[in-house]
Amino acid sequence: MPTANVLRAIELPIAERAPALLALAEDQWFDRKSARVHPRDLADAMIAFANAEGGVLVLGLHDGRVESGELTARKLNGWQQAGYDFAVPLLRSKGRTVACLDDKGRERDLYVVEVEASTHVHANQRDEVLLRVGDENRKLGFQQRQELMYEKGQASYEATVLPDLGFDDLEPDLVSGYAEAVGHPDGRRLLVARGLMTARGEVTIGGLLLFGRAPQARFPEARVRVLRYRGKERGTGARQQLLDDVGCEGPIPTVIEQAQAAITRLVPTRRALGADGRFGPVGLVPRDAWLEGLVNAVVHRAYSVMGDHVRVEIFDDRVEIESPGRFPGLVDLSDPTAINRFARNPRIARVCADLDFGQELGEGIRRIFEEMRLAGLVDPRYLQTAGSVRLTLSAAAVDRQLESRLPAEAREVLRHVRDAGRASTGDLVEATGLSRPLVLSRLKALRDAGLLEWVGNSPRDPRAYWRLPVD
Repeated sequence: MPTANVLRAIELPIAERAPALLALAEDQWFDRKSARVHPRDLADAMIAFANAEGGVLVLGLHDGRVESGELTARKLNGWQQAGYDFAVPLLRSKGRTVACLDDKGRERDLYVVEVEASTHVHANQRDEVLLRVGDENRKLGFQQRQELMYEKGQASYEATVLPDLGFDDLEPDLVSGYAEAVGHPDGRRLLVARGLMTARGEVTIGGLLLFGRAPQARFPEARVRVLRYRGKERGTGARQQLLDDVGCEGPIPTVIEQAQAAITRLVPTRRALGADGRFGPVGLVPRDAWLEGLVNAVVHRAYSVMGDHVRVEIFDDRVEIESPGRFPGLVDLSDPTAINRFARNPRIARVCADLDFGQELGEGIRRIFEEMRLAGLVDPRYLQTAGSVRLTLSAAAVDRQLESRLPAEAREVLRHVRDAGRASTGDLVEATGLSRPLVLSRLKALRDAGLLEWVGNSPRDPRAYWRLPVD
């Protein structure tokens, strides 16, 4: 965890604490504040951390040194109550004093505030919502604030009513087919019961996306694009390797069916024994894995992000599925299989489950991992960017027995390289929290086993890195 470096520094011997804390760079999860900070300003920093990924604040360090002066009871009381007095809703945190030595060897107290990532969106008393981005606390505009609320699960974009659209703007065959699938006698009343239409007949965004005659007229990026490339790279300009580009539009069930057909046609195959006991073409990436990834991307994407669409990019050695919007709620990507179910679009998810596109059991990611492992392929890799989530399904085989014999630290190092695509030795030391000699020892074992390779011009090359072997 990124805050681990801060907490480790706090646990050092008293003479080493201040130098270690001053040497750390302020970042997404760590900030230093003067002992003169007002509780109101402290609350702003706490709000920014809580709205993002949590973090640690250390008070009493300023201008590269430990500040002189005592921490009075009145000052400590103000800091302890900052999250109650100046945050809406109130913000809980853990605070404690930590002794250190100043530059003259005198013992001083620092105040350490640990802020957990919150499931709510917090504002200050001026109704400003702040978010920690890198080493800055940024005030969010209206749309940014609204998107944060959607991501935290406090609001649901799909439930927004479109007052200018009614039942006649929906595809009657789709609505009646849905009613028949769930055994309901009246499709209109069913949509009201599912929260996809109001009692007055107004359609919601979710209703339009699922059953609309032309959802892309209102939401042009509510589509899937399937791209097939020659080889293993996209290429650029005259060297672009794009072979096919299929656009999938319409209501969500139609989009999923069109994309499924396109991927089936374009995914690379090999000749192997199929489930029917006969030899024939079998996809290099298991169908159930990429289909689950496709459905997840369409069902759980952030439809409030207007400028992007779901992309499925197919290469000779992998399938990449990218969906607009970060993971809903609060997740730890170090172990994607442990992510709890959190539907950004619960109404859309419910309908798709009713139509057998998904089971709505929160098992999608675990199923993708299971299918890839059953096929003897490397684990799926999730990458979360500032505005999207990308799933990579590689056709590379992995020796599970060999990997199981590796020391635990080696498996952790290997996982970090897989997740990042490539990483320097320094990156791996920081990511794992292990000592550099131990990381180097595990990297050598992984290289000797053929699971990793080193890329660089010389042992001292600052741009050298480790990656999975390239065929």
